[in-house]
Amino acid sequence: MELKQKLEILADAAKYDASCASSGTDKRTSTNGKGIGSTTGMGICHSYAPDGRCISLLKILLTNFCVYDCIYCVNRVSSNVPRARFSVDEVVNLTLSFYRRNYIEGLFLSSGIIRNPDYTMEQVVEVARVLREVHDFRGYIHLKTIPDASAELMARAGLYADRLSINVELPTIASLHTLAPEKDGKAIRRSMGQLRLKIEESKEKTLTGKRPPRFSPGGQSTQMIVGADSTDDRAILDTSAHLYGAYRLRRVYYSAFSPIPDASKMLPLKAPPLVREHRLYQADWLLRFYGFDAEEIITGQDGMLDLDVDPKTAWALQHREQFPVDLNRAPKAMLLRVPGLGVTSVARILAARRVRAIRYDDLTRLRLSLKKVLPFVVLPDYHPGRSLDDNHLKQRLQQPVPVQQFGLF
Repeated sequence: MELKQKLEILADAAKYDASCASSGTDKRTSTNGKGIGSTTGMGICHSYAPDGRCISLLKILLTNFCVYDCIYCVNRVSSNVPRARFSVDEVVNLTLSFYRRNYIEGLFLSSGIIRNPDYTMEQVVEVARVLREVHDFRGYIHLKTIPDASAELMARAGLYADRLSINVELPTIASLHTLAPEKDGKAIRRSMGQLRLKIEESKEKTLTGKRPPRFSPGGQSTQMIVGADSTDDRAILDTSAHLYGAYRLRRVYYSAFSPIPDASKMLPLKAPPLVREHRLYQADWLLRFYGFDAEEIITGQDGMLDLDVDPKTAWALQHREQFPVDLNRAPKAMLLRVPGLGVTSVARILAARRVRAIRYDDLTRLRLSLKKVLPFVVLPDYHPGRSLDDNHLKQRLQQPVPVQQFGLF
């Protein structure tokens, strides 16, 4: 099979992996004339770091052959899809060639399971090793690891990769047992725990005052499929909160289930609304940066997020008695719960009000969404009146959701 044909198959097969944001790693560059590549700068897979930078990654599978028969996976062993496999040298040469043409700034490499987990993981690690040690590649490398691989191989992967990820696949271990009985949910979490320990050890100084070798400086992430089973959003967010707390994950990615050819009757006939995936990302942001607990984000009795408005607005509408908030006196924790106020805008408000009172015109200068903010705040020259009692407030706050792949942001 020609290399171009392999690339078409294995790049397309990698589109189901959403966890490819390249943030939180060491800053390395080749501008001093040494090595190849960089983890910084502007950039075919486009991911976005928290600071808004666009990062271009070569996102491929080493192979889409797989010995497992996970019901929800298009690359399962029983699936009738074209198969291909790269050699280690082919992935290395593609990465370097695309980088030299300024197409990419790094590599996101995943793989189906061939022969056994250790053999597959060894091939994945070898790609990273050759790039780092032979070609002195300093760009970003994200490796999708194999949970059942040996601890030694996982440790080697962390020495070369900027970020490692292990997919929990589905929100609950029970669902994983039903739809992917060959995979062990407890083993996946054991591997995540081992990675957490290695990452934390690499940040601690030794008795000599030196730090151990770098180990996955971008941390670890995971991904779960949404809509392949009947798990509600409350259970999904509970799982995410546990993963963040227990394993110190950088990100949990949510991937809306996509119907696959020759699908099992155990799977739904159609994909869930893409807006559900988007709302889960917004709720995830509330967990990590806004001080919300998982159980308070879900406002509906059915355990699902409101698809009409974002989760913070839905919470505010359910707790109108806590509003309006005085922007000049409210503590930071309460300002973060005001719809339309983000982490950055709250920081600016706190800094500005130390000098003088925040007024209506200041909200415009902060480029806030006045439509979302004004019903919930009070200022020296503005009061929302009875707008919080308006039965149509929710309808007025509804906004169209942008049509794009939310999982990459």
